[in-house]
Amino acid sequence: MTVHTPPAATYALSDRYALATGRVFMTGTQALVRVLFDQARRDREAGLTTGGFVSGYRGSPLGGLDMELWRQKARLAEGNIEFLPAVNEDLAATAVLGSQQVETNPERTVDGVFGLWYGKGPGVDRSGDALKHGNAYGSSPHGGVLVVAGDDHGCVSSSMPHQSDVAFMAWFMPTLNPASVAEYLEFGEYGYALSRYSGMWVGFKAISETVEGASSFLLKPDRAFTTPDFDIPATGLHYRWPDLPGPQIEERMEAKKHAVLAFAEANPIDRAIYGIRDARFGFVTTGKAHLDLMEALMLLGLDEARCRALGIDIYKVGMVWPLARRAALDFVREKREVVVVEEKRGIIESQFKEYFYDWPGDKPQRMVGKNDETGRRLIPWTGELSPRQLAPLIAKRLDGVFGGAEFAARAAGIGAEPLIALSDPGATRTPYFCSGCPHNTSTKVPEGSKALAGIGCHFMASWMDRETSSLIQMGGEGVNWAASSRFTGKGHIFQNLGEGTWYHSGSMAIRQAIAAKANITYKILYNDAVAMTGGQPVDGPVSVQAIAHICRAEGVDRIALVSDDPDKFAAADFPRGTTIHARAEMDAMQREMREVPGVSVLIYEQACATEKRRRRKRGEMADPKRFVVINDLVCEGCGDCSTESNCLSIEPKETEFGRKRQINQSNCNKDFSCLGGFCPSFVTVEGAERRKPKPADLHMDALMSSVPLPALPPLERPFNLLVTGVGGTGVVTVGALISMAAHLEGKGVSLLDFTGFAQKFGAVLSFVRVGADPDQINQVRIDTGAADAVIGCDVVVSSSPKASGTYRRGTRVALNLASMPTGDLVLKRDANLNIDGRRSAIETAVGADNVAAFDANAASEALFGDAVFANVMMLGFSWQRGLVPVSFEPLMRAIELNNVAVDANKRAFALGRLMAADARALDPFLAPKTDIATALADVVARRAAFLKSYQNAAWAERYRSRIAAFADRMPSTHREALGSAAAKSLFKLMSYKDEYEVARLHSDTDFAKSLSDRFEGDFRIVHHLAPPLISSGVDARGRPLKRAFGPGIRPLFSVLARLKGLRGTAFDPFAYTAERKMERGLIAWFEALMARCERDITPETAGRWAEILAAPMEIRGFGPVKHAAAVATRARVEALIASAARPAGRTKVAVSTAD
Repeated sequence: MTVHTPPAATYALSDRYALATGRVFMTGTQALVRVLFDQARRDREAGLTTGGFVSGYRGSPLGGLDMELWRQKARLAEGNIEFLPAVNEDLAATAVLGSQQVETNPERTVDGVFGLWYGKGPGVDRSGDALKHGNAYGSSPHGGVLVVAGDDHGCVSSSMPHQSDVAFMAWFMPTLNPASVAEYLEFGEYGYALSRYSGMWVGFKAISETVEGASSFLLKPDRAFTTPDFDIPATGLHYRWPDLPGPQIEERMEAKKHAVLAFAEANPIDRAIYGIRDARFGFVTTGKAHLDLMEALMLLGLDEARCRALGIDIYKVGMVWPLARRAALDFVREKREVVVVEEKRGIIESQFKEYFYDWPGDKPQRMVGKNDETGRRLIPWTGELSPRQLAPLIAKRLDGVFGGAEFAARAAGIGAEPLIALSDPGATRTPYFCSGCPHNTSTKVPEGSKALAGIGCHFMASWMDRETSSLIQMGGEGVNWAASSRFTGKGHIFQNLGEGTWYHSGSMAIRQAIAAKANITYKILYNDAVAMTGGQPVDGPVSVQAIAHICRAEGVDRIALVSDDPDKFAAADFPRGTTIHARAEMDAMQREMREVPGVSVLIYEQACATEKRRRRKRGEMADPKRFVVINDLVCEGCGDCSTESNCLSIEPKETEFGRKRQINQSNCNKDFSCLGGFCPSFVTVEGAERRKPKPADLHMDALMSSVPLPALPPLERPFNLLVTGVGGTGVVTVGALISMAAHLEGKGVSLLDFTGFAQKFGAVLSFVRVGADPDQINQVRIDTGAADAVIGCDVVVSSSPKASGTYRRGTRVALNLASMPTGDLVLKRDANLNIDGRRSAIETAVGADNVAAFDANAASEALFGDAVFANVMMLGFSWQRGLVPVSFEPLMRAIELNNVAVDANKRAFALGRLMAADARALDPFLAPKTDIATALADVVARRAAFLKSYQNAAWAERYRSRIAAFADRMPSTHREALGSAAAKSLFKLMSYKDEYEVARLHSDTDFAKSLSDRFEGDFRIVHHLAPPLISSGVDARGRPLKRAFGPGIRPLFSVLARLKGLRGTAFDPFAYTAERKMERGLIAWFEALMARCERDITPETAGRWAEILAAPMEIRGFGPVKHAAAVATRARVEALIASAARPAGRTKVAVSTAD
């Protein structure tokens, strides 16, 4: 067969919808949209004037269908197709029923309306009544209905795994199960023809691996359907009126089922793959399981020729219920054995066995599936199937029929190599709230309170140490508490509820809680978007004011509104008694609300941070000329800013004086909640613009002139390429570029992006499979131990169990060594990504010679002024190393079709190639690594120099001499390590940041220069402080409130900095505060510890003393944060000393923290 692909130069992304013949590349989501366009076209060509109607509710794996429909608004209009995003799934089903009623209406303007309902598995469940009624009432002759169920078999992004086949079967709804994106188009056409003939609504399974996958395939011509030889009852099969309740509905359902079977017999959708008349062994498959089986057979060496020689055939079922009897029984009749391979529960197998009872002469000698002939489990119904899982199971069955152990031996060889499952306990790439997400603040609860989770992004609070637990179905939020609280003391709980869920069905839960007199505060989290599935708007008019009024009408008395911008609301627009508060009052408000008996409502209003970013880029929202900057010399690295803001844009910064914090300006969404951290290191630069990045001045032609074209991987079999990365960083673009390039080159290709929750800065895995032609590619996921190459855009994801499970000895890996923060670095300030250790683990697993690595983010920052090009640099690096089996020109054309920063991305690809071919050529343009002292002499020298500026030469000399004396008394084998630990800790305590030091560091010219280097314009610097002598009150936790001080405070800083000589003297006005007394006492305390170490240390206790000497590095922060750290550290030191003490014992060190 000749495969025609449009020339790369003329191919357009719109071809996926516009082409009538030839090759196309599209996702499953796009294929569902094309099904509608194709049906409209076929009707026009048949002389019909029809309309189309689509309604449903989003949810992964169908989270992007509505967005694709909106993008194709013009084509929808051209096809007279109406799209109605519904409030919820069951109302969508009712609306679709209305589309089938049009044909009986004498005022109709069309011949009929073809309808499409969509929803994920839980949506199918909740819509059971509406879908059952719709199917019973029926479709119209020129309409028809597809019911698309987004089934998440593997529970990748759902509350539980789903298989909608069983529900469809219970509602007498015929069900189609396409195996691939290509079959979406064929089965969609078939489904509408079947629905129009039979009067049935037709179920359509869209599982994660197909609807979220993409592939290149050849379009097939329209199918010519044959009218079945079937006597249609006089009462008809289609929607009619009147059709009042009664037993006649069941009679019509029975007739419609027979019509379905008649249509399937006249127009088969099930088929024997090879059509071997006398085959001894048969497999029966459907959907994704068919592709898994075909790949498993290939692994066992069973291609078509071998299957024909042995007499092995495969029967692929397209309509899983009702099973078309005659063709199915013809296939299995008298075979030695038939194995039914289905993912999840055995729908087909059970129908076969029903048929065997009535038609015993059509049985095979043996049929097995979910269980073998002894009743033992065979093909699992739990989880998801995979080729390597199936291979040993079917090998044993084949050997039982054909004799010997050939297949079992081959299967054993496939599984002989040890499985790889890397894991590093230091940090994981767990999905997290976006930078500046309102849920960072809204999901907090006061000390002593607990919260219940709900459906949506805010569910992630469950793994953020926020006393948040439980999970309930969408719309049931809080109702479980109405029951359980009656048996647990009738205490109070907070319930998180997004405004999208409230509009969908959650308002009913509040009504039920009121009726039950539950003691609960609903926190309605209004972020102006359905953020979990891509930022869609709520499907109808909803506002903060409307929610408040409806809640009052339902019987809620106490209602409060908290907002990051409360001034935009007027009390007159709300029910009487509603109070309006600033975000800073959130904690206090929750403390108040938990004391209110019964049901109360707290509405938290703040726009989704990601939506804010999008709107700012589109010019739909003002982008404040205000930036947060941390002065890292003032910063203590205490992490209180992360505790307050829970924000991923606050990143670790490794410095000479330890780990500090910095703001990543590239992904900061300007939420400003980090300013609430109790720390004077934060400043805001106001009225500024970020200086535009300055790409490195490179002579690209000269640099690339000696870079050779790489040898591309051969394609005797499909090439399996895994791309790993971080959700939300554009990593899916890498797989998209490769797959589009393969399509343009006429190769077969499939792409599967596993995102879901992962799009929120979690682990993203993109499976790219490239073959010489489409027929080479079966399943889309890369199986265990089957990856040929890996483009590791994130080392944390690349060393995770899920990613590394695809590795084998010999897998080639290109690795990005950048330290990209995870949620662990927010929750645990000193979490270690262990980049070197992760790289080493990957090298051990696949072989060191197979791993090549560099810090792509750092290179992108240095060469482009922005890390955004790191992923494309990784693509160029990998391609140059021969890890990507597509040619140069198609890749460049794919970048052009992507139409985002085309020239810059081509340059990034080229520089990635250069990094692989000759990295030294770029050394002059790359930023040098931070120089951090490691030798004791250097550690002391740098800190002594700082202490001289901090106080004076005498203070520095005191430090230097004390460390020198201490080091001299340490065992020689431990002198360097113990001396360094003591040097760092003593320096930290001797350089405590009082008012003089904070003023000195903020007024330092280097800090001012760093700001002018990053920002431009006539900006002002604002400091955020809580000066002890100018109290602004305390918050609900008793912590001093911070205030903003404009440029007028900077002259005062200069004065204070010059008065540092007063530090600790009788003339120091700050010396008498409890905090300063504590800090001076800590110096004496640690010097006493050093003296004790000098007396007591032995080689055996050196390790424990190293811990003791390093412990003061944990005393970080300011005010109450530092006080708590000091108390905890001293207690820990006392425990360590006790464990290190000699049997004879010593007197306990006790030094007052006061003068």
